[in-house]
Amino acid sequence: MVVQSLVQSSIDAQADADAEISSPPPRRASSRLQGKPRPQKELLVRRRVQLLDEHEDVDREGGGLSKRANVYGRRRSHAENEAQGASSNGALEGGTGKPSDSLVEKSDHVKVKETLRLFNKHYLYFVQEEEKRCRKVEADNKASASSKKASKSSKKASKSSKNSKKEASSPDTKVGKAKRPDLKALTKMLENKEILRGTKRIGSIPGIDVGHQFYSRAEMVAVGFHSHWLNGIDYMGQSYSKGEYSNYTFPLAVAIVISGMYEDDLDNAEDVVYTGQGGHNLTGDKRQIQDQVLERGNLALKNCVEQCVLVRVVRGHECKSSYCGKLYTYDGLYKVVQYWAEKGISGFTVFKYRLRRADGQPALTTNQVQFINGRVPQSLSEIRGLVCEDISEGQEDVPIPATNLVDDPPVAPTGFTYCKSMQIAQNVKLPTDATGCNCKGTCMDPKTCACTMLNGSDFPYVQRDGGRVLLFLSYLPDLIEAKDVVFECGPKCGCGPACVNRTSQRGLKYRFEVFRTPMKGWAVRSWDFIPSGAPVCEYIGILRRTEDVDNASENYYIFDIDCLQTMKGLDGRERRSQAVCLPAVNSLERPDDQSVPDFCIDAGSTGNIARFINHSCEPNLFVQCVLSSHHDIKLARIMLFAADNIPPLQELTYDYGYALDSVMGPDGKVKQMFCHCGATGCRKRLF
Repeated sequence: MVVQSLVQSSIDAQADADAEISSPPPRRASSRLQGKPRPQKELLVRRRVQLLDEHEDVDREGGGLSKRANVYGRRRSHAENEAQGASSNGALEGGTGKPSDSLVEKSDHVKVKETLRLFNKHYLYFVQEEEKRCRKVEADNKASASSKKASKSSKKASKSSKNSKKEASSPDTKVGKAKRPDLKALTKMLENKEILRGTKRIGSIPGIDVGHQFYSRAEMVAVGFHSHWLNGIDYMGQSYSKGEYSNYTFPLAVAIVISGMYEDDLDNAEDVVYTGQGGHNLTGDKRQIQDQVLERGNLALKNCVEQCVLVRVVRGHECKSSYCGKLYTYDGLYKVVQYWAEKGISGFTVFKYRLRRADGQPALTTNQVQFINGRVPQSLSEIRGLVCEDISEGQEDVPIPATNLVDDPPVAPTGFTYCKSMQIAQNVKLPTDATGCNCKGTCMDPKTCACTMLNGSDFPYVQRDGGRVLLFLSYLPDLIEAKDVVFECGPKCGCGPACVNRTSQRGLKYRFEVFRTPMKGWAVRSWDFIPSGAPVCEYIGILRRTEDVDNASENYYIFDIDCLQTMKGLDGRERRSQAVCLPAVNSLERPDDQSVPDFCIDAGSTGNIARFINHSCEPNLFVQCVLSSHHDIKLARIMLFAADNIPPLQELTYDYGYALDSVMGPDGKVKQMFCHCGATGCRKRLF
């Protein structure tokens, strides 16, 4: 759990330590978190923003309190600890500061999010299983080839060689792409009864707004949006003729997918001519090869015309980022206004349905492919509000522009020096005790790789999409729980930089933008799709001893490395273990049980893009401790990974890890700060 000492933002706050929550204190505008300015004070607030950006060293709270960020999650408050002890299953979520399901019903959006996270967890597991199979086949084929070469000296050996050749060409030993791990994940969820909604419904689905994007058809099935991963028309059969829908004639269509699979489709966004299902060539050339029949989905759409039933419409478009090659966007409810049969382009009978978008819905987000959050710029000249072309000044392989459409005049981020690698304080010495593995080229066998054996004899990553960490869900499914620590290959290992067990060491690979927000100061978003489990960035700054920064109360960019305290469950942290080889970690063998971490990362004056990433009560990133060049967990690297599939231009956030009422002022009184993350389940207070 790492208590994040990062209110990495300059903050507007009250100088009075006993501010009441019912009366928000006046704050100074800041580069991190700032109060919403009143219209009559707009000019004053803008001036304050400029001054604070020029003097980021100034105490942002005015009360001299010291706040710290942490690695894995919030520490529990005293009340939470009591509640946790009073109930075997926990009346409150341990270490989260949020009530559990037993007290507060989760919102529909949270239910959708946690279901998709569960799907991605299963998906990555089956990707890993397929990669294991491929590695085994490669190893077997190499062994077979060596055997053939050695046996060419005799006639008998030649026969054996032919048999080996036949074996190697059999389906079981072919190395190919993963066999639809998304469908395997869906099957697993069906077996475990983890699908979000087991029954179909007419109209919109709670928790799925217009513009929601799915990265496979399987995801739609997982959340109960569309019940089949292949059929274009989802409909309710005769089994729904009783109860709530007894007045309808069945079958009735509830959702359709427009993905360009039929040559007779005509899509004009608000007005659609949709071709019924059946009779087309499944090889992908879109050709109709036989007549369609008015049954099942086709009959269901006809009944929608006669009963004025609205259907959900999803459009699919080509997308390189999606693992299935397509991106599916929910575009709202449509009325089926007309149907007819005609001879199609290929000469076969097809059923046509005219659908018209219902009034009163949000504007369409899909006109060919556009993104929910706006359009991704294609060049610097297209960037609105550009105030800096590259805050890294060429240090990163991909420039990081900064934009500001909030301040007048617009200002760029100031008060820090960008650095892409960790700086080490003079009184801190990194150990060099990691001996490394003896693998060559790339680590292949997790049972023989010394580094991987520390992770429980399995790779913590999969190769797909350039490397993705396997996701672990906590006992509360909406939370992504990091492993205690991930052991990666280091400088003394025999493998090269392409090794899957070096995934977090490859630097930034996405196009990021630092942008100004009206209420939270600077923030970060990506122009690229980021798949769940993908490494986003490392938290970079100056590695210091905690005791050296305790008095630097004005610094809100300090990240405590409290992995050890979390693993031991100290100071209210939720103890857990995720199959790491604990004896290999020297720090764990020490008898000391201090609750304050020995080391921290200070990004106040020097840091990378991570210092601009804001807090959210429902974040899309999670924190993971990583060890590579050494095995001292007190000095672990802090990595941020994607907890969800993150679409382009969505703000990147993680949980800063504060427990409510955990921050004290110099006078010993509890300090409070409002949260402006805007999440559906926002706790309203950062601490």
